[in-house]
Amino acid sequence: MAEHPPFEGTEFQIKVWNALKEIPRGEVRTYTEIAVQIGHPNSARAVANACGQNPYPPIVPCHRVVRKDGGLGGYSGVGGVETKRRLLNEEGVSITPSHSK
Repeated sequence: MAEHPPFEGTEFQIKVWNALKEIPRGEVRTYTEIAVQIGHPNSARAVANACGQNPYPPIVPCHRVVRKDGGLGGYSGVGGVETKRRLLNEEGVSITPSHSK
C-alpha cells in the first residue's frame, strides 16, 4: 500500500485515521466500532466527520467504514459514494441495495 506524509489534524482525527489503516482489505467496520476502538464509544458522528476530513483516501481506507444500519455513509475521495462502492466491490465486499444509502 502507498504511504502518506505525516498526518496533520486534531488528536482525535489522527486516532481515527490510524484506526482506519488497521482495517484489512475486504473488511468493513462501522463508525461506532471505530469510535469504541479509539476509546470514544459515544463519538460515532465525530468518527464520520474525521473520515470526511481524511486527507489521503483511499491510502487511508475510509471507504472501509460504513453506517451501523449497513448504509455506505459518505466518502471524501474523488467520486464520492460511487467510488466507495467501487472500491469495496474491488475488495470483495458485497454491496446490496440496502447498503446504498
